[in-house]
Amino acid sequence: MSNAAQLDRRSAIKATLGMAAVSLGSGSVDRALGFKSANSRPRIGVVGCGVRWDKRVFEADGRYGVGKEFPKYGDIVAVCDVDTIRLNRAKGIVKDWLGKAPDVATDYRKIIDDPQIDVVHISTPDHWHAKIAIEAMLAGKDVYCEKPMTLTIEEGRLVCDVCEKTGAVFQVGTQQRSTSQFVKAIALIREGRLGELRRVQCAIGGAPTSPVLSATKPPKHLDWNQWLGPAGQAEYHFKNGASNIIKSWSRGHYEFRWWYEYSGGKLTDWGAHHVDIATWGMGMTEMGPVSVDPMFVEHPVEFKDGYPVMNNRYNTATKFNIKALYPNDVELIIRHDTDNGILFEGSEGRIFVNRGKLKGKPVEDLETKPLPSDAIEKVYNNGPVTNHVANFFDSVVSRSRPISDVFSHHRALTTCHLAGIAARVGRKVQWDSKNEQIVDDPLAQSLVAREKRARFKIEM
Repeated sequence: MSNAAQLDRRSAIKATLGMAAVSLGSGSVDRALGFKSANSRPRIGVVGCGVRWDKRVFEADGRYGVGKEFPKYGDIVAVCDVDTIRLNRAKGIVKDWLGKAPDVATDYRKIIDDPQIDVVHISTPDHWHAKIAIEAMLAGKDVYCEKPMTLTIEEGRLVCDVCEKTGAVFQVGTQQRSTSQFVKAIALIREGRLGELRRVQCAIGGAPTSPVLSATKPPKHLDWNQWLGPAGQAEYHFKNGASNIIKSWSRGHYEFRWWYEYSGGKLTDWGAHHVDIATWGMGMTEMGPVSVDPMFVEHPVEFKDGYPVMNNRYNTATKFNIKALYPNDVELIIRHDTDNGILFEGSEGRIFVNRGKLKGKPVEDLETKPLPSDAIEKVYNNGPVTNHVANFFDSVVSRSRPISDVFSHHRALTTCHLAGIAARVGRKVQWDSKNEQIVDDPLAQSLVAREKRARFKIEM
């Protein structure tokens, strides 16, 4: 591909978005230049270098970071963060991994616009995910995006449309889909070991509160305006003394997930993991619920018309018991209490699965009645269960759909978003899954999308 063709790629892609969708295998977008064959190493750009990318930006062990998996399959050639302290640490970390320091940038568009970068790894706060992912796909790049994929339902629909029409490979970082006990749980359900599925409970834990946080000047190493990005203008709030990983309460790093302005709280933080597995097991990855009922919800601040009346303390739901009803009359319960994990209840048995265990009589019965030899492979797109990042890079080579694709994730995350909307307006909402609209509730429907600041609107 010539340089002229490469530079004109975005114009060509824009034209294709008005045409019929194409298959992932063929794609409608010329891929980036750096990754030329299955035997070469793709070139990776990282946007967001916080704790999810590598915990060593805070502590020495780095055990929570997924970023260390990527050098096994490609070369990290550029890192980007709006916090220069994090950015410089990330530069040193990559040099330790690969022996060569990457390029650095505080503006993600330098990575998007680099024709030699094949893959973009997005580890920013949630409110940035959709914009960066869409622009990366439009630039001919494949995307690995940490969960949750989006801040709103509308963003999810846009991501799905662009992914389908550009032919990009897009893996969502819901790594439970590549963990053996979760895959085995799905296989048990598909093989009928639970009978007819009747009810699923997702226990995701509660969320923290904060004291009142005074507004203060953001630190000099943080570009606060760029951090806010698509979200509305807001003052920076911060207070030391918390028991969390960063030892502080704030409106920014790490703690962004407890503000509806930037996240959905626990409902999309852990909900993105467990509700994803639940809907996978329910066979509802192509359909959403018909209603979502906030049977019990506690918020740390008062709400009016769906919005918090205070702007100086955490505002996402701390305790909840929310019921989503699906077209087959299966109930999905999202709750803050009980053991973290997923309980599948069927007419002939039940199983419980989380990151540490898979138990229940159908599991015990495997000793005398094992699963068919190909049951696991069928669940995992007719292949062996692999590392989640490995699955992504396998898909980059084969141009096949990865195990945690945008379409199934969008459907599962829509349930999480609807739970948050119902919690905010304080009433049951009816959902038209086909048209992706809340029925007969203008206030609730208004929360399906969010207005973005003019400078940070999604470019199509």
